[in-house]
Amino acid sequence: IACLVMYLFAEFDDAANLLAANPDATTISIDEPVETPKNQHSRLQEPGREEDDELLGTDDSDKTELLAGQKKSAPFWTFDYYQTFFDVDTYQVLDRIKGSVFPVPGKNFVRLYIRSNPDLYGPFWICATLVFTIAVSGNLSNFFIHLGKPTYHYVPEFRKVSIAATTIYAYAWLVPLALWGFLMWRNSKVMNIVSYSFLEIVCVYGYSLFIYIPTAILWIIPQKVVRWVLVVFSLCLSGSVLVMTFWPAVRDDNRRIALATVGTIILLHALLAVGCLAYFFDAPELDFPAPIIPAHNGTTVVTKSH
Repeated sequence: IACLVMYLFAEFDDAANLLAANPDATTISIDEPVETPKNQHSRLQEPGREEDDELLGTDDSDKTELLAGQKKSAPFWTFDYYQTFFDVDTYQVLDRIKGSVFPVPGKNFVRLYIRSNPDLYGPFWICATLVFTIAVSGNLSNFFIHLGKPTYHYVPEFRKVSIAATTIYAYAWLVPLALWGFLMWRNSKVMNIVSYSFLEIVCVYGYSLFIYIPTAILWIIPQKVVRWVLVVFSLCLSGSVLVMTFWPAVRDDNRRIALATVGTIILLHALLAVGCLAYFFDAPELDFPAPIIPAHNGTTVVTKSH
């Protein structure tokens, strides 16, 4: 006991000397309980939702606002502000395109590819490529449909470029804007609805449209069955990316509202694909004027042509 008392006094003397040398030093009492972070405690209760908590906005997740403007130091009217939205390399773009074409079941597209560095470079050029692909392929399809008809004269329809551009870019910007506003509104009523920024939603929609580029090229084939099979196949791939991305964000909401939200997302996506196919490729049969063939007896013979 005497030895133990002498040891404790020696420890106290060392501590007193340290405090005298550094009065600002912090001491720790062994009687103070170790406080468990609230975040860690909540995650221990629900270990199966760690990925969803990260996506749906916990304290340790990235807090992004409209166009992730909170992270941008430059004013929004400067070129440097918008340059950050195109700060992405070729490998990242190709990896995100591959992820949109080959979606992994149960994996979130934002968490795997977008959240680290959302960009507008890929969505902008994907939409631009899709616009010209649909316009050019639509003109070629119209040419092949009426090829061989003697009275048909091919005239390129350049207005299809402007119509396709208006349709594609309006869908790629207005639909994400409406979805972002709806999710933010629901987030004010129900906790943990969404933490996606507008830039992330635009990025998801832009990359999900890539599958329609090769599909539009194959739509040149003048067979309706083949075209509709391609529509269904492309819609299933791109639609699955949207469902797996936005379903975790709304599933904690009211069941009917969550299903209606996902159903609306798929419906608008299907309307874009079917509308482009119907307007640019399934051209109606034209009734051409019947050619007049002179007869040998001085009369004329009118032949009916469709």
